[in-house]
Amino acid sequence: MTEDPNRRSLLAFWQPRFWPQWLGLGLLRLVVCLPFPLQCRIGRMLGRIAGMVLRERREIARVNLALCFPGLDEGSRANLLDRYFESLGLQAIEFGLGWWASDRLIRSLMRIEGLEHYHAARADGRGIIFLSGHFSAIEFTGRILRLEGVTLAGLYRPNRNPLSDELLRRSRLRSCVDLIPKDNMRQVVRRLAQGVSIWYAPDQSYRRRYSVLIPFFGVPAMTNAALTEIARIGKARVMPFSAQRLPDDAGYVVRFEPAFDDFPTGDMEADARRVTSWLEERIREAPEQYFWIHRRFKGRPPEYDDPYRDTAGA
Repeated sequence: MTEDPNRRSLLAFWQPRFWPQWLGLGLLRLVVCLPFPLQCRIGRMLGRIAGMVLRERREIARVNLALCFPGLDEGSRANLLDRYFESLGLQAIEFGLGWWASDRLIRSLMRIEGLEHYHAARADGRGIIFLSGHFSAIEFTGRILRLEGVTLAGLYRPNRNPLSDELLRRSRLRSCVDLIPKDNMRQVVRRLAQGVSIWYAPDQSYRRRYSVLIPFFGVPAMTNAALTEIARIGKARVMPFSAQRLPDDAGYVVRFEPAFDDFPTGDMEADARRVTSWLEERIREAPEQYFWIHRRFKGRPPEYDDPYRDTAGA
């Protein structure tokens, strides 16, 4: 595991306010000792419970699914919503696996496709932007990249809970060689110019500089178009990268796709549309594995309705 200069001793978090988290971690450690199929069953059960307890988040996800999949009938969307929360429960189990699973188990659970595209993109020594999205399996599957010799830095947003922050940093440094604060684009560009690969997911609502209003599943959404400038200044290739759980608890597949040709074009909106189109294709492959509890359609110009106005306190 990469040495973290900001690493704190876990003994610093002895105060009673952290005890519920320690209890949860202890239970998670016990679950990770069980056979993988049983872990998955427990994860789905936890997700169903979360779907009943987190009523506001469930309503946000319901709204997002209604906007993005209007062609599905109510019953199909309700089923997809239930499977989404089961996926969230599996993420909790995967956090434990990412922390405690042996390299041997990681290799047995994961299949890599398209690794040759990574090596081809690396041939000239340029940095690579691993274009991805907030897919639920992406956090855990990063473990296989280090085992396959893929050096990767990740963007990181500090957590308000200091214990959660420390645990997340330690977990991600099992996959990444470096963590970069999410808003430090200068460091991102510097690392790309040094030939380092960066994991980048521009798929959440964005209202700062380089934001554009473009359709996401046909619905106008404020979108981060900064990838154009990052790739241009960092002289980096942009390589689509995704991870999915396989059906029937058969493990995971991690996919590298060929780096984009003619990217960036200099037209930020056109580039953002290309990125969004790729994201939509991957989301459709396993829609329950995407991050639907994010308010993706917030912050739009005043002429657009707020689809989440009735979700508070739901």
